[in-house]
Amino acid sequence: MASPLFGAPALARAENVVFRHGVASGDPLPGGVIVWTRVTPSDDALPGSGSGDPVSVRWEVAGDADFGSIAASGTHTATAGADHTVKVDVSGLDAGREYFYRFTALGQTSPVGRTRTAPAESATPDRLRLGVVSCANWEAGYFGAYRHLAAREDLDVVVHLGDYLYEYPRGEYGGRAGSVRWHEPAHLIVSLADYRIRHAQYKTDPDLSNLHARVPFVCTWDDHETADNAWSNGSEDHDPATQGSWADRRAAALQAYLEWMPVRTGGDKRLYRRLRFGTLAELSMLDLRTYRSEQLHAGPGWRDVDSPDRTITGKDQMDWVTAGLVSAPVTWKVIGNPVMIAPLTVPPLDPAVTAALTETIGIPDQGIPVNLDQWDGYTADRQKLLHTIVDNQVSDVVFLTGDIHTSWAADLPLVAATYPGSPTAGVEFVVPSITSQSVGDITKTPPRTTSVAAETALVSVNRHLRYTELDSHGYGVLHIDADQTQMDWFYVTDIADPNTGVRHGASFGTRRGGRLEPRATPVV
Repeated sequence: MASPLFGAPALARAENVVFRHGVASGDPLPGGVIVWTRVTPSDDALPGSGSGDPVSVRWEVAGDADFGSIAASGTHTATAGADHTVKVDVSGLDAGREYFYRFTALGQTSPVGRTRTAPAESATPDRLRLGVVSCANWEAGYFGAYRHLAAREDLDVVVHLGDYLYEYPRGEYGGRAGSVRWHEPAHLIVSLADYRIRHAQYKTDPDLSNLHARVPFVCTWDDHETADNAWSNGSEDHDPATQGSWADRRAAALQAYLEWMPVRTGGDKRLYRRLRFGTLAELSMLDLRTYRSEQLHAGPGWRDVDSPDRTITGKDQMDWVTAGLVSAPVTWKVIGNPVMIAPLTVPPLDPAVTAALTETIGIPDQGIPVNLDQWDGYTADRQKLLHTIVDNQVSDVVFLTGDIHTSWAADLPLVAATYPGSPTAGVEFVVPSITSQSVGDITKTPPRTTSVAAETALVSVNRHLRYTELDSHGYGVLHIDADQTQMDWFYVTDIADPNTGVRHGASFGTRRGGRLEPRATPVV
């Protein structure tokens, strides 16, 4: 049976009742990649139903779109125990080359996916291009940003930094003008079935599905894949009296995530992991919500911000990321970082003044933090990580961040108050949300009006912040070559329009051993 290529019309995908959730790939290695799909045996075996007979699924990976040269193949049994998802870690492939993949079951063949393996560890690729995204809320808008990323032909990987989906009930968290479409199930998701149904719904979005079919993803999660403001032992939005234990809810969310996402984990289901792209770059993906201490709140909580007993990474993950940075045999050390690490304080005072205020009224060591949900609420861990980079002369470190639905570019000083005199540990690029509410959406003011003054104030007070944009939705494209990195921000016109256009917003980059500098034109 002929198989539609990636980019097939939404109508063609909808008619494929067995493979109605599309295909995806992820976590490319030099010799392999994960390929994924979900089969629907019948209308009685929908996602989250826990029912349906086992299904034998054939998978094929080929060097050409016509599948005349099969590089790897096999069968996988999809069962109700894994929600009839199919996730195969394909090995034995050639490094640094394009492949096509498909699945066959119950007399139907899936859409064809396209993927790419990582370069050999000893290879010296000319460049690497990453699409960078986060925070896609189904109800807030359409996923046009994914469509525009899929239209590019230069991406090696899409890095998703979390909030791939949202857990909220129907109608609770929309966009500027409310909800443009409804969540399924209608209630707050708590159970394994709930999380499976929500993952399945997101996989039916045609723009997301098409991007998955064209480019491998490397993903981590933030908080909304479980619950808002999650931490190691709970969430600000979890009530054990009505929703059961946090451990059970988190386990359900993690199980659904691992079933429905093309991610590779350690034997302990650990999500933080590292991928190599030859000698050019190494990508370390962090998982912060699973291990962090409970979030503090402004005012009384300021006194505890600097406590060495507080952690955002957990000890094992901190040891892992610092050891990896020190020993990385690559030019660029890239960190997929769910929440902003650059200090955002009001104001970053002279250290002597801050020390006096810390002693008298409890202002944290680096100034008053704006958002304690970020690394600003866990300053001991941040200082340990940044000092490790500076003290060991680790150069060319780039943090990629999502979470806060706005765009930022920042140098990462050890002491923000003395920037630019302070040593810096690298740079950070923060991408906007795909659809989740921006500052402009929340205030409901016209775009590029009241936010502009706030942007100017933030950058003038925090001198290490080189760029911020608080209104727009979209994505980033990170270019990496032997001499430089450059982040380009792209903003969609209207998330309420499924056919939205896109525009280039800004470009910032850094040369090897350097600090951030604005760039005149996007990399194309």
